[in-house]
Amino acid sequence: QVQLVESGGGLVQAGGSLRLSCAASGLTFGGYAMGWFRQAPGKEREFVATISRSGSSTMYADSVKGRFTISRDNAKNTVFLQMNSLKPEDTAVYYCAARGSYGSSAPAAFSSWGQGTQVTVSS
Repeated sequence: QVQLVESGGGLVQAGGSLRLSCAASGLTFGGYAMGWFRQAPGKEREFVATISRSGSSTMYADSVKGRFTISRDNAKNTVFLQMNSLKPEDTAVYYCAARGSYGSSAPAAFSSWGQGTQVTVSS
């Protein structure tokens, strides 16, 4: 049974930083591309970033490019999202997700999801 558990969310002032982690179990972690998505109240879930199985390739939403960095540690079955220069519009529940291959930013392409962690950015 695949389990993804996010942590690291919280309340931060605009301009601040947070580092999210997602610990994976029940899957061969290095065999999965990983992604981060977010969902704000009243809005659809949107793509944030994705990383290939080896970590050599990444993609970002335009809204976070240059501010967020996705990375992974396959030895620790963990994917990270470093978020810098946070803005109030980054406020959302952040989810990590797994899929068998790299290259898609569509939520429907990801088969396993965590429960999410709340990120709130105050102005």
